[in-house]
Amino acid sequence: MTTSVPTSETNERRFRRTSDVEVQQGLGALARITRMCIQYPWRAGLAFTATLAAVVAQLAIPVILGRAVDMTQASEGDVFEAGPLVAVALMLLGASVLRGLFTLVQNYTAESLGHALAHDLRNMIYDKIQRLPFSFHDQTHSGDLITVGMLDLEGVRMYFSTALVRTFFLILLIGIGAWLLLSTNVVLAFLALSFVPFAAWRSTVMRLILRRTWLILQEKLGVLSQVMEENLAGIRVVRAFAARDYEMAKFERASKTALELSHQRINVRVTNTSIMTLAFFTAMGLVLLYGGRQVAAGEITVGTLATFLTFMTILQMPVRQLGMMVNAYARASTCGARLFQLIDMQEEISDAPGARDLEITEGTLRLENVGFSYQGAGRHALSGISLEAKRGEAIGIVGPPGSGKTTLMHLIPRFYDVTEGAILIDGQDIRDVTLSSVRQAVAVVQQDSFLFTTTIENNIAYSTPFVEDARIRNVAESAQLHDYVLGLPSQYHTIVGERGVSLSGGQRQRLSIARTLMMEPSVLILDDSTAAIDAGTESRIRAAMRDYAKQRVTLIVAHRLASLMHADQILFVDDGKVVERGTHDELLALGGRYKALHDLQMRPDADVLDEMAGVQ
Repeated sequence: MTTSVPTSETNERRFRRTSDVEVQQGLGALARITRMCIQYPWRAGLAFTATLAAVVAQLAIPVILGRAVDMTQASEGDVFEAGPLVAVALMLLGASVLRGLFTLVQNYTAESLGHALAHDLRNMIYDKIQRLPFSFHDQTHSGDLITVGMLDLEGVRMYFSTALVRTFFLILLIGIGAWLLLSTNVVLAFLALSFVPFAAWRSTVMRLILRRTWLILQEKLGVLSQVMEENLAGIRVVRAFAARDYEMAKFERASKTALELSHQRINVRVTNTSIMTLAFFTAMGLVLLYGGRQVAAGEITVGTLATFLTFMTILQMPVRQLGMMVNAYARASTCGARLFQLIDMQEEISDAPGARDLEITEGTLRLENVGFSYQGAGRHALSGISLEAKRGEAIGIVGPPGSGKTTLMHLIPRFYDVTEGAILIDGQDIRDVTLSSVRQAVAVVQQDSFLFTTTIENNIAYSTPFVEDARIRNVAESAQLHDYVLGLPSQYHTIVGERGVSLSGGQRQRLSIARTLMMEPSVLILDDSTAAIDAGTESRIRAAMRDYAKQRVTLIVAHRLASLMHADQILFVDDGKVVERGTHDELLALGGRYKALHDLQMRPDADVLDEMAGVQ
């Protein structure tokens, strides 16, 4: 049996306090991204090989130009040999074409690898989000997850092409070029390369600043995503309360903060790039001054000086892009740290080693002294809950709001793991069997009837996409939805709006019931699933589901006693404990909390309210 690992609070703390973790784990994130890039050996190898070939072709250009200049200087009088210059021109053209082709291959393969890496990471993130427990989603805003899945993923995607390949290119360009220049003229070579250490220093400073500001910007963009997501989700509330100006002002504040920080980052990048460019042209001026004197003294040729100057001109663009390269490292380390934090989070709810699928025989559900506490909560949400239900039996759960009814229902499909006791189906502890088999055996019609933006047919057949149309109509009839659907222009092919907003609350609940009936589970949980349905429709749903319920255990959570008074056993839950238990008639005869609630719903007058106060 697996033990419940107290990870949700740790996961939440790790996910939200990202700044400290990213600073400590930035290098580790870069190393991990690099290892993932190497998992595409052909693309990575081709990109680096093409980069080497492009550098060789590019370095050949200054050498060819230098020789061309010397050839023109060697011509005497009016006698001019065009043949050698034509050959040099063709060589120069060939080197330029080769450089362009190899650069094209480099860019294509590097971008291709980046997108393949993003594809893998995107699936890893989505898979992790699907498997993280409810406790994580209870405490984490969806805007934060969207920021990781979009902005952070993009920062990691660009790492190979804008950081690794560009670094390799610059090292080769400076290394091979320095060797060629030093072998020609040591002093002139040092002057030509004198700006490189300064540029490296400024790049390091810029990297630290950009890294820090990117961390802050990520947090601001996360806030911006939260504001936008909440506004879109609650657009009807905003309109109903005429709060457009307030929402616009709130969004403007968040957007302005992110904009100011973006401007700050741009200023840092532009300022440092300008300083590095100034250093480059200063070095070029020194080369012209010193090299011109050596040409005048006859120590070097004009072609040699042209070679140095051309090499520096070629080097100018990579130096100007050095800031972009450094920014790519900073962004990838920050984004990678946040992204891998999410991917590496431990899962509270997972399969035990060697877990087997749940085997349904009698279909008996048993709860043995079940207790549960939320992480960080000071008290038990549930304590000492026991019950047994056999196939065909219905168990009603009733109690005041916050008494633990929904929490209890979430323990049975293992949305959370019990902290005390055990839940067994046909004698098998649900923690010892595979999670997927438990979720197939236990279906929950939840209070929040979430629907997908697709057709009614696809929403109903969500668990079994390739089911026959006749079965879809059968479950829709059981949920009292079929007649309504037939009245729609496109009937079952009608598109449901985002979150089902085009349907009424009762229609959404009936569609949700139909979707759950499609699963044919062994345990069916109706968690206040008919609250938005009128009493007449609810009665017809119960009648239609009577044969369906004979084949499974049914748990009914409701505030309206008419929804569960037919149950074989009713539990009155308060403060996480069962305070009354029995059939409808037995509980009425008991004269306790259940009877008081029954009387209140049947004849809500002041006398009944007084009676309820007396049994509290």
